[in-house]
Amino acid sequence: MTNIEWTELDKRAADTARLLAADAVEKAKGGHPGTAMSLAPVATLLYQHVMNVDPTDKDWIGRDRFILSNGHTSLTQYTQLFLGGFGLELDDIKNIRSWGSPTAGHPEYGHVDHVEMTTGPLGQGLATAVGFAYSQRFERGLFDPEAPEGTSPFDHYVYVLAGDGCIQEGVTSEASSLAGHQQLGNLIVIYDANQISIEDDTDISFTEDVAKRYEAYGWDVRTVDWIADNVVNEDVPALAEAIAGAKAVKDKPSIIVLKNFIGYPAPNAQNTGASHGAALGAEEIRATKEILGFNPDEDFAVPADVFEYTRGLADRVRPKREQWQASFDDWAAREPERKALFDRLEAGELPENIEAALPSFEGVAKVSTRKASGKTINALAEKLPELWGGSADLAGSNNTTIEGAKSFIPAEHSTSSYQGDKYGRVLHFGIREHAMAAILNGITLGGRTRAFGGTFLIFSDYMRPALRLAALMNIPTTFVWTHDSIALGGDGPTHQPVETLTTLRAIPNFTIVRPADGAETAQAWLETLRRNGGPIGLVLSRQDLPVFERGTGAAAGDELASASFTSRGGYILAEARNGAPEVVLIATGSEVQLAVAAREILEAEGVATRVVSMPSQEWFAEQSAEYQEEVLPAAVTARVSVEAGLALTWAPYLGTRGRSVSVEEFGASADGDELLERYGITTDAVVAAARESLAAN
Repeated sequence: MTNIEWTELDKRAADTARLLAADAVEKAKGGHPGTAMSLAPVATLLYQHVMNVDPTDKDWIGRDRFILSNGHTSLTQYTQLFLGGFGLELDDIKNIRSWGSPTAGHPEYGHVDHVEMTTGPLGQGLATAVGFAYSQRFERGLFDPEAPEGTSPFDHYVYVLAGDGCIQEGVTSEASSLAGHQQLGNLIVIYDANQISIEDDTDISFTEDVAKRYEAYGWDVRTVDWIADNVVNEDVPALAEAIAGAKAVKDKPSIIVLKNFIGYPAPNAQNTGASHGAALGAEEIRATKEILGFNPDEDFAVPADVFEYTRGLADRVRPKREQWQASFDDWAAREPERKALFDRLEAGELPENIEAALPSFEGVAKVSTRKASGKTINALAEKLPELWGGSADLAGSNNTTIEGAKSFIPAEHSTSSYQGDKYGRVLHFGIREHAMAAILNGITLGGRTRAFGGTFLIFSDYMRPALRLAALMNIPTTFVWTHDSIALGGDGPTHQPVETLTTLRAIPNFTIVRPADGAETAQAWLETLRRNGGPIGLVLSRQDLPVFERGTGAAAGDELASASFTSRGGYILAEARNGAPEVVLIATGSEVQLAVAAREILEAEGVATRVVSMPSQEWFAEQSAEYQEEVLPAAVTARVSVEAGLALTWAPYLGTRGRSVSVEEFGASADGDELLERYGITTDAVVAAARESLAAN
């Protein structure tokens, strides 16, 4: 049973919200009014009665998280943020989709307060919400593992509104399967089963039994039917009861199938595809206002008593907030060490002298950067309890397992290889790369821990929608990608990334880091964890690479530069021996060794040659113009880029005289060393390219 009372004032608040949505889309001459209208009672119930949210504090640790997965119905959320006093005002509703307005066409994280994530690409919200639920459970284990269920200040729920489009997208299948496997009792999805999409009735393409599918995933499934004899009866108390029942289920995520009509109560547009993505028209809106008892000649009407009631939410939530604060203060006094960790994570800081924890690769002749990454992860994990992660079924190849740590799964799912614990720190995503990326985003958004996930670089293609959202939201999700070139060998062209680095670098605000050896890999990890904005992809080799003998500072004479310069994105690894350089060789990752070897040949010929290691074009672009000129002097126009992938992103560094040693076609099945030779990724090719560049006019 629930103690929620749905009053006439609540009903009028919901009606106000749905008419605001209709008016806003009409004024904007575009948008999605139908779902915002029919979901207005659901959103009013959640914001005004169900969720623990504080309109005055978007960062309250104890808040429930709300994800609008069907982000096209942004007015479903915007109207609640206005009515509830979360920072939006009526003019913001009137100016939806306008330049400079916080009310963008789809909800955007960081653009308007109390929006937990950017949604719009269907399915991303529900899939990412699974990551929010992961985050809540892991942080509870990090800060307050012994507290009885429901008593910790780190307990909260993740609520999701999703539509037919979200349920159809494949990423939700991947993520929902994992959610059931993980027994995420803190995740509650309300599925708006209105059976309408842009192409009208979803029977044209979607007739599966969603409830049975989610039962098979291991979810708690409930149905609330608001339609009887083709007429809508908005039984909000029944929905409230279903939510209360879902909250009582602690060992399963819950989905509530809400059968509803899109566009209700518009007399002609309800239950039609026309109401999904277009303005209803003035006459239809007038008729709807008359049905609801509003003045048909008044737009954007907000009755005074409704406004007073909904804006009273902050006062109504205050006792809950005070109770939570008392619980938090009691925890802080009881757990001073965990409180210190909490404070450090909230500040976005790493422990002092964390660089001392990095592994040393001195004396190591060769190591693949994937193995160097694994050693670094394990070294840092000893000092960073907030660091956790795993792989999409490639842990042994990606080297992403934290040794000695338990797996983040219910203990009953333990295997002979992995011991499960609901608070473990080794993640297993199965072969679900897209869900992995979305879940990692959710973990990053849901709290302050640092999670990573690995797969082969080529399979980043399966992750791309979530990668783009991470960049758009400017969040520090970490992706580990191994097997980074044709040098992986016999698996052939399906697994050999050629265009992948270029396509990833094309994503604005996304950073690619491709380290050259073990030392650069360790420094790349350190810099990644020092940063709190923007996603980073660590791109790592399958094959062993030489570990360079380095000095402790800048390159000088025959002494190679310290790997500490990795954080600058590009640096002078090896300087020309005699005077100013005549040619600059710029390389990344496994090809840096070729540039270093080519330098020896060119120097022996009397050509002053500088080698620049550029593990990250993005980090290098952040540096001052003076530093960039120091590394790549404008006067030195003979340049060569060396990378086993497309040359496209190197054009800005090369000018008209520059040359590229690259791979411009798909790979093949053969030994990795043979492929490098056949595709011209060799020292001789670098030397030849340098000579061509020097000779060019």
